[in-house]
Amino acid sequence: MPRRHSLPCGTAPGRAGRGQYNRKVTAPTTPRDRILGCLIGGAVGDALGAQVEFDPWPQIRHEWGPDGVTELRFPYITDDTQMTLFTIEGLLEAAEGAEFDSVRRAYLRWYDTQTTPMPPMGARGLAGEPWLYMRRAPGNACLSGLARGGERGVNPDSKGCGTVMRSAPFGLLAPTPERAYELAADCSAITHGHRTAGVAAGALAMTVAHLLRGERAQKAVSHTMLHLRRNLDRSETVDAMQRAYELAGNEPPGPNSCAPLGEGWVAEEALAIAVYCLLGTDDARTALIASVSHGGDSDSTGAILGNLLGAAYGHAAIPADWVGTVEGRDTIAALADRISAAK
Repeated sequence: MPRRHSLPCGTAPGRAGRGQYNRKVTAPTTPRDRILGCLIGGAVGDALGAQVEFDPWPQIRHEWGPDGVTELRFPYITDDTQMTLFTIEGLLEAAEGAEFDSVRRAYLRWYDTQTTPMPPMGARGLAGEPWLYMRRAPGNACLSGLARGGERGVNPDSKGCGTVMRSAPFGLLAPTPERAYELAADCSAITHGHRTAGVAAGALAMTVAHLLRGERAQKAVSHTMLHLRRNLDRSETVDAMQRAYELAGNEPPGPNSCAPLGEGWVAEEALAIAVYCLLGTDDARTALIASVSHGGDSDSTGAILGNLLGAAYGHAAIPADWVGTVEGRDTIAALADRISAAK
């Protein structure tokens, strides 16, 4: 697992004490700041949660203390961020109306990074970056779906969170929040055939799109919930978001406080945990710690929450000591520039 690797040479882990470097979230001044914040925030949340993924809460409490995962000791991203980056590449390369096929090709390139040890001769773009060939517990449905070509209809019963954790870029690049929803929901079928997997992915993308346009977090979430309520078939996701909304108003996010929402292994639960942490506090560090300090799919819930925080409040809201060490930040920044130039 990522937390058992050594730190890269010359890189120090983040060791901010409780309260140190905490940043009250403030509005960014540019869309580019929100885009960068969304992508860097996702990577930070991913790496923070990867340190305890698969560990039950009692073990986390024993190893990390009652305050939860307050340090980024091992700043390595997982398949969550890897697939997010390949989503961006697929969308940037897509002709209008051909997004599904372009994203599918990008995911197949990601699949190659998980099944071969290093870039092949002549590899370009993300497929040419050796650091992305590290295998960090990729999801079974993502692997099996792509092994079969990533065509619609694979894994019809799968609604794992592997669709949600990679879908923020649809919200960054789509022309409208509604189109962001459609694209994310459609492309979820490349690996997960269950309707809820697509709805939850679309809901994240739509919320990110609203945030990118400067809407407040509560309003952005409310707009997405209203969109989902127009179709009763989508009730599983909107019901989970409603529970998150209510919990945020009654229980401030903290270590294992998200337990009533589930463990995040399935799509609607992962989204709900991130929404709860987004709405429940105005402190990004507190929110990120709460999003990963639980006995579930902590890297995915952290990544999704990081995407939302960055889109809502910008790059400066993400704790600087964690940003400064997280793996892949130069590649992420370059992709953020490409997204900004494409808009």
